[in-house]
Amino acid sequence: MVDILQVRRLTKRFDNKVAVDGISFSLKGGQCFGLLGPNGAGKTTTIEMLEGVLAPDEGEILFHGKPRSSTFRQLIGIQFQNTALQERLNVLETLKLFSRLYESPLPERELLQRCQLDELAEQDTHKLSGGQRQRLLLAIALINDPQLLFLDEPTTGLDPQARLNFWKLVEQIKASGKTVLLTTHYMDEAHYLCDEIGIVDQGQLIARDTPQNLLDQHIPGIYLSVSADYEPLLDTLGIGCEHQYGWCRWKSNNVKAQIEQLQQAGLQLGDIQIQRPNLDDLFLNLTGRSLRS
Repeated sequence: MVDILQVRRLTKRFDNKVAVDGISFSLKGGQCFGLLGPNGAGKTTTIEMLEGVLAPDEGEILFHGKPRSSTFRQLIGIQFQNTALQERLNVLETLKLFSRLYESPLPERELLQRCQLDELAEQDTHKLSGGQRQRLLLAIALINDPQLLFLDEPTTGLDPQARLNFWKLVEQIKASGKTVLLTTHYMDEAHYLCDEIGIVDQGQLIARDTPQNLLDQHIPGIYLSVSADYEPLLDTLGIGCEHQYGWCRWKSNNVKAQIEQLQQAGLQLGDIQIQRPNLDDLFLNLTGRSLRS
């Protein structure tokens, strides 16, 4: 796959604060790339520069190997976190309204079908549920059949079923050959959708790879957990742990031997939880704070 987007030494300052500090990365066509970071890390500023909402102070952004031209916005789609919709219009009328902004929009009925909005075509937009509204905003972002799609925290506030439905739509978009740049605070979402992730902290890109490669590189081993009631027993076995929601948890590089040790000390297998490290663990490991801090 060739690079559709190249970012070189991107920098942005606000007064005396450096929000983005020399970030560089490339995005290959046809992949979903997740840009992750805690609040204030510079992630949103980076995305806004890539979208053309903000101008960088330094660095360059190349689209298909060339500086972005006046046609760039005709070739990308953006689903913002919050988009105001015209009142007293239904779903189909809203798509027709936004279609007028583009030179070669897709047919509205095709967008309705693609985003599972067929039965909602005549529904007033202010009567849509959260998941239905997000699917409409996705349809708006796809109106111009974009080569590159920006999804800025698209499932925030949705219930689990609505999130899963949205993920399936994104999977279909990926399968059609589109390139997706996703920001999210949901780590299961990033792991499910993203071919690669980049982690931003304090304005810099501190890690980038596939989710599994980053986990294998930075957090080898498996986590074991037992009820916090067993902490005195762990102390006698010389097992140090961290407290987490009423549980004691620690990382083990020899799970079999550790479980045998716990069983010999009187614990039942059902008392022990086994968990692979996840992206939340990775983030804590790399930044010392969670994504929601």
